[in-house]
This record gives sequence, structure tokens and C-alpha cells, in this order.
Amino acid sequence: MKLAFIGGGNMALALILGLKKRKVSMSNILVVEHDVSKWQVLEQHGVNVSADLSTVADCSTIVLAIKPQQLSALAKTLTPLLNATERPLIISIAAGIRLMDLSRWLGNYPIIVRAMPNTPAQIQAGVTGLYAMPSVSKKHITLADQILKAVGNTIWLDSEEKLDAVTAISGSGPAYVFYFIEALEAAALNLGLNEQQAKELSIATFKGASLLADVSATPIETLRKQVTSKGGTTEQGVLSLENSQVKQAIMLAAQKACERANTLGIELGKD
Repeated sequence: MKLAFIGGGNMALALILGLKKRKVSMSNILVVEHDVSKWQVLEQHGVNVSADLSTVADCSTIVLAIKPQQLSALAKTLTPLLNATERPLIISIAAGIRLMDLSRWLGNYPIIVRAMPNTPAQIQAGVTGLYAMPSVSKKHITLADQILKAVGNTIWLDSEEKLDAVTAISGSGPAYVFYFIEALEAAALNLGLNEQQAKELSIATFKGASLLADVSATPIETLRKQVTSKGGTTEQGVLSLENSQVKQAIMLAAQKACERANTLGIELGKD
């Protein structure tokens, strides 16, 4: 495999580090990046770095890791480089760009997988939603899965529209988690704990509960009820959350994020 990243930002670097941990040869990875200030960080991991887009011509897989707003212009330059006998797999991690628009920009190119990773990919603890065009082969689907699995779990979807839901849940989700941790920290400070204690307790509690939910076969609702003893302290806390309709607020937040993802896809797809 000869793999090219167009764009050398945080997500490209996260994927490179994940692949490096999986013993993928860094000499087979190329990064096309115009910002030379990023070159040193990239080159220290053993990858090849260039500002010349034409260097991707002999790569079997190309990951589009640039800002969505830049993709339409890039496609015009990239299209002539895709007319090789062995046409490469294109993986787009550009948020919001629909496959039909990207394919059209690339001259109706048929071998594209769209991926929506999230920020915990930076520590190989992410989760990525993926959708492939119907014309993508099983071989290429497997290849895309292997690349994205380098930074965490992968979930394949049966329709592209569901990527908006993935964006709302796992893409935006880390912000919801950080928001909740912030609230726990603030509560801890309010109750007399110091900053270090507040931070450590809040993060460890969230981390531990998440790990327990991950390894347990018990439904999440049951796990929550097991902590909530009748007449106990947790019951009072949960009742307060329910009275404030926190669950409904979280569901509404995800709905709004999903709607915005859909709107952005439409806006970004305009020529």
C-alpha cells in the first residue's frame, strides 16, 4: 500500500500515529502539505512530505484531510491524477461533503469512501462512521476500515444520510462530554473541593463509568438504576436531573447538531 494524505493537520497526524503503532511502514506514506511549518512534525515520524500534489499520482489510497471549503477547488487539480490504470481509493474525512458532490467534482469518480472520525482519534481512542459508494469494492472497503481502525473503532452505515447522525453523536459528542465534566468540576468546587480534586474526581468518574458500560453486558439503563438506590443520595441527584429535563436537553442538542450537519452538507455541495 502506498498511502497519501492531502492535508497534514491534526486528523491526518492522528491517523499517521495510529498506523505507525500498527507497524505500517512510514516510508510508504506521503503527505501533501503546503504549510511548511507543519513539515518538521510530520517528517519526524518518517513520512514523506511534499507541497506538490502531482506526487500522489502513484498512490493506491488517497485520504482527503483538508478543510471542506477547500475541497471543490482541490478536486479540479486532483481529477487528472486519478486516470491511472489502477485507480486509487479516495477516503474523504472532510466534514459535511456529500459523496455525490465530491464524486461530481472529481469527474464522477466512483471509488470513494466517506468517513467521520472524532477528536479522540488523536489518542487512538476514536470512533469513525463510514459509508462507501455502491461501486466501491470489498477490497477497498476492507482497506478503508483498516486505515480508520488505526485510530479507534469503526461503524459502517447502510446510508450516507446516517452520517449526519454520526456527526451529531460521536463527532460533536466529545464536546457534550467535556461540557458535563465541566459541570461536575464546577459542582465539586462549589462543594468545597480544590481544583485538582475536582478535576481528578470528575474525569475519573466519567472514564470509569464509560469503561464499565463498555465491558458490561448489562443495559445502560440498568447500570444507572443499580447506582440509584431507593432513598439514597444518587436518587436525589437523578431526580434533580429529570426535573430539569436534562435528558431531553441532550437529545435536543443532538437533533440540532444533526440538522446543522445536513444543512452544511447542502451548503458545502453548492458549486
